[in-house]
Amino acid sequence: MGFPRQGRSRNRKPARGGGFSGLLFRALFPFVLTLFAAAWTADPPSHLTTVSIRGDDFLINGQPTYSGRTWRGNRIEGLLMNSRMVQGVFDDLNPATVGRWAYPDTGRWDPDRNTREFLAAMPRWKRHGLLAFTINLQGGSPEGYSKKQPWLNSAFDSEGRLLSPYCERLRAILDFADELGMVPIMGYFYFGQDERLNDEAAVLRAVDNATKWILEGNWKNVLVEIANETHPGYDHAILMPDRIHELIRRVQGITRSGRRLLASTSYPGGIIPGEAVVRTADFLLIHGNGIGDPNRIREMVRETRSVQGTIAKPILFNEDDHFDFDKPMNNCIAAVSEHASWGFFDFRGSGEALEDGYQSVPVDWGIGSERKRGFFRLLSEITGFDHGSAGVPRPDHRTQK
Repeated sequence: MGFPRQGRSRNRKPARGGGFSGLLFRALFPFVLTLFAAAWTADPPSHLTTVSIRGDDFLINGQPTYSGRTWRGNRIEGLLMNSRMVQGVFDDLNPATVGRWAYPDTGRWDPDRNTREFLAAMPRWKRHGLLAFTINLQGGSPEGYSKKQPWLNSAFDSEGRLLSPYCERLRAILDFADELGMVPIMGYFYFGQDERLNDEAAVLRAVDNATKWILEGNWKNVLVEIANETHPGYDHAILMPDRIHELIRRVQGITRSGRRLLASTSYPGGIIPGEAVVRTADFLLIHGNGIGDPNRIREMVRETRSVQGTIAKPILFNEDDHFDFDKPMNNCIAAVSEHASWGFFDFRGSGEALEDGYQSVPVDWGIGSERKRGFFRLLSEITGFDHGSAGVPRPDHRTQK
């Protein structure tokens, strides 16, 4: 099922994405987004939400986020509280594994249903004070953590071209985030899927194509995360820590009408960003996975600020799988006490219900588990958001039933 663009109904059913040699995939959409030139010269669509940075604060439409808000003596103004929602455009083009993600009620996987339900949940997230979410063009492990990733979830084909069905789903999410005043943190690459690109040249084309697509769409509410957790496990050297700053610069160097995107990359849990990334990135991403002591979260923020070459920049956790939301101290509270934004990473553990986890596929995008409710309760308390319905649009006009 299609997704309306800019409020217009679209009944066209998007076909599947492109394939890779050596694998037999389902029927794929016959065209990929390779012809940017015509769109690049067209008048861009207008949008409502612009994210920017001033010092170590995030701003939306020129005003600090959570303007004037303090909590327990901590300045909340300027933070970008977020959650890891990377599967919003997920699909699996490998027929040998796609059955793993079947919905219990239908017995089959449906990528368009996944995006429709994501859209339907967004206003409720926002009402609780969630201003940002991480989404990724190659997703994340649909099992939470995985040693092997035989599934095929990539918005890029092997040459780095964007696949139309992924873009159609992503466009719906970016448009509605813009209406809601939310900031998508868009990841380009995920380890376990980056090998779907043939070589470094394909990686460079993928970066260029994704960046130009965002700029051509005139979305001003998007932050870029080049790679989820840059580390030596990536297949391409340019996605590893010693060279990842080259891709940050590459994104920053692509402009349209004098505007560029704000870009960074994240590191595995507990790892402090390297000097080249600290000097280059517009904001700094760190992860709290594996960090059970909130005091270490505080130390990570301080150590990041002390890396040589650091100037005032926002620090943002956009992945942390530690909770304890009912306790007086936890990783989230520790981060905001150091004026660092914090991001909830929730996956479905063994034996847990469908309602658990935002990364495990199929995803229940609601707030139906106690863990999710705990996070959003604390988020509402920290941000001062009243999670009533006032002022938040409904997504009904852009979803097809």
